[in-house]
Parts: sequence; structure tokens; C-alpha cells
Amino acid sequence: MRASTHLQGVDVSERVENRSEDQAAPATKAGRRLAAQLAEKKAAEARRRRQSMLGAAVGVLAVVALVGGLVWLNSGDDDKSTSSATSASPSAPVEPTAPPAPELPANVDPALKTKPTVKAGTGELKKLTVTTLVKGTGPAVKAGQTITTNYVGVFYKDGKQFDASWDNGQPATFPIGVGQVIKGWDQGLVGVPVGSRVQLDLPAALAYGDKAEGGRPAGPLRFVVDVLAAQ
Repeated sequence: MRASTHLQGVDVSERVENRSEDQAAPATKAGRRLAAQLAEKKAAEARRRRQSMLGAAVGVLAVVALVGGLVWLNSGDDDKSTSSATSASPSAPVEPTAPPAPELPANVDPALKTKPTVKAGTGELKKLTVTTLVKGTGPAVKAGQTITTNYVGVFYKDGKQFDASWDNGQPATFPIGVGQVIKGWDQGLVGVPVGSRVQLDLPAALAYGDKAEGGRPAGPLRFVVDVLAAQ
């Protein structure tokens, strides 16, 4: 009876062990499957995180590149503006220079190479007065000719200059005796020999009038005129 019990105990114990092993095997397989699923899930999440980080990095780089390009363009415009401003601004102030002396015909009297000094008149001016200061040796000016002159114009009463071809650096050329200039010039310069310097004292009626408009000088005027050429 004891031997039988012992054998029966052995059988029972073996059956228990075998049952335990059979029960543990499915549990171990399920744990492995669960661990594999968790690992795969973690790997997928890691891949998504890497992709998200990569996308964000690419976006940041794109923004940086765009901002950098805009800054470069703006700096280029600033450089151009600075360069233009620098080139447009003189490096040193330019001193004013006197206008070049007008060209004169050959064999002209040396007096006609210098701008004359013109003073104010005296007394009341009632009529045209022509005074020869330098007599030329050329032919007399005729009405209808085009003459070339240098001149200085001042107010008769105070001698203040209002115009001068000398200051412009270019002689004045115009038809004479045909109404293209003021009456005092038309009447006073016809008959004057080429190469002469004459003084013309003009009452207001033969100049621009007593109430001249448009910046013209009003009242009696005095001109000193050099007749350089006539043709």
C-alpha cells in the first residue's frame, strides 16, 4: 500500500508539473507577442518623432533661408543707395568760377576785351542819347542786319546793373532795326560802325516803360554796347 501511494504521488506530482508547464507556455508566448507589439509601437512612434523633427528642421531652414535672402537683398539696395548718394555728393565743395570771356573777332580794339564800368546818369533823361566811347573801323550797321554784341545794362538813376552779356559768357545776337529789340536799341545802334563801343541812354518810353512787367527793368535805362559783328 505504501509503494502504491508513493507511485500515485509521483504520478500526481508529474501531472502537476506538466500542467504547470503547459499553462506557462501560452502565457510566455502571449508575453512575447505583447512585448513585440510594444516594441513595434515604440519604434513607430520613434519614426514619427524623427519625421516630425526632420520636417520642423526643414521648415526652420527654409524660413532662415528666406529671411537671409531678404536681408541680403535689402543690404544690396542699401549699398546701391549709399553708392548713389556717395557718387552724387561731391567730395569737396566746388568753388564758383567766373564765366569765360566771350570770343571776339580779330583786330578788335583792346578796350572791347574788358567789361566796361557803367555809372549812373545825371539829370532828367527826355530823349535817346548815343555817346561813342570807342569808334570802330568796320562798316556801319544797317537795319535788317543781324548783329553780335556785348552789353551792360544799368538803371539810369542809380547805376545798378540789371543785366550783362559779359556775366553770361556769351555775346547776344539779334536782328536790328526790325522791331525785335527795344526801340532805343533799334534807333541807337543802326549806323554805328562795327567794332565800336557806344553808350545808349534810353528814356522809359524807348525801353520797357515806367511800369515794366515780367521782371523787366522799369524807368530810364543806360546801356554800354560793343558792336562786334554785323551781317
